[in-house]
Amino acid sequence: MWQLQADFADISSKRDPRAKVKITFKSASYDGWLTSAKQGRNTPAYRLWFPESLSVELKHTFLMSYMRALETSLSPLTTADIEKAIPFWEFLDIEYDNTCRTFRFTAYYTQEPSFPELFKRLVQSSAIKRIDDEIAGKSEARIHKQDWMPRRSLPLQQGVKNVIYTLIDTQNKLLYVGEAVDLVKRLSVNYSAIPHWDHFRYDVLPDIMAPHRVTLERMVIRDLAALLPNRMHEDNICISEYRLANTRIDK
Repeated sequence: MWQLQADFADISSKRDPRAKVKITFKSASYDGWLTSAKQGRNTPAYRLWFPESLSVELKHTFLMSYMRALETSLSPLTTADIEKAIPFWEFLDIEYDNTCRTFRFTAYYTQEPSFPELFKRLVQSSAIKRIDDEIAGKSEARIHKQDWMPRRSLPLQQGVKNVIYTLIDTQNKLLYVGEAVDLVKRLSVNYSAIPHWDHFRYDVLPDIMAPHRVTLERMVIRDLAALLPNRMHEDNICISEYRLANTRIDK
């Protein structure tokens, strides 16, 4: 603690260049910031800031703690009640090396979830992201973006609504963009334009953008038509061997 006081006691803003630190976790390095707040305390309180990428990695590593924290926020039970009802221990060790201004995170006593693959997918699901935003009080309209997933993962996306999605056929080199009120229901039908799609991804739009979903879909299709060969023979730069499978392309 004395070393933190020496290095950061008078730093109250992330904009201060002296707040910059490094954070290491699982052989990866991240930028971080450390600030202090006195606010009438005899010794200052310190706050370590880190990027969303590290937050995601911590959620993946401590899946059960993350899920229990969400349950605590959504439940009328207290933290002690939740921990009694769902007992387990997980521990993150944080060490500070003042010679290189680096915090080293080390995971101990991680709890293996009952359904590890399902939990890993849930952490990045749009539903969990929206719950996280609600708990954190993030009221601004946010688009929740998803990574590519294999077609077999579609049943795990139950409840995903108001999306712009992309399908890809990696064997036949085809790409298709669409929109849907309900993702699983929409993608459960056969697509004559791209019947053998094997991967998909999607962006969940905020509710306020639902009336503009079709307009956004057509904009994305038109943008891709300018870059990829397409069935409507629109002029394109041809940046890839993939072809756009959509048959409706706005002028």
